[in-house]
Amino acid sequence: MRLNEISDNSGARRPRKRLGRGIGSGLGKTGGRGGKGQTARSGGAKAGFEGGQMPIYRRLPKRGFNKPNAIKYNEVNLARIQAAIEAKKLDVDTPITIESLFAAGILTRRYAGIRLLGKGSLTAKLTFEVYHASKGAIAAVEKAGGSVKLLRPLAVEAPAK
Repeated sequence: MRLNEISDNSGARRPRKRLGRGIGSGLGKTGGRGGKGQTARSGGAKAGFEGGQMPIYRRLPKRGFNKPNAIKYNEVNLARIQAAIEAKKLDVDTPITIESLFAAGILTRRYAGIRLLGKGSLTAKLTFEVYHASKGAIAAVEKAGGSVKLLRPLAVEAPAK
């Protein structure tokens, strides 16, 4: 094999379209752009414009609501905490708070607080200090002999009238 004998695989390179080279080429006259009008011009049509028809984003009903002052919490499952206890990252004798979960490496982002969820099982007797806890999580912690102390976030005061 020599350098002058090397070539691409067949079909690896497609020849470019040569536009506007006569009507017999198939790409003459309008050059593959169809007739006249907005879409034949460079820049094309406006995004979402359907030629005067009511656009789909206005035809379909709007759903849902995004709360502008929503409070985001760190959600932690009981299985994650049990795994951290078994790995000796959490101390059973001290209360489980947001600081202890950060020190253990369970949480990485600091949101408004902790929301305790009941997925998984808990065997250690623990004391939790969290902002929210599901009913299943509270039941599982109390079944293991622990307790859950609910801390409430500071209420947003309504403006004076």
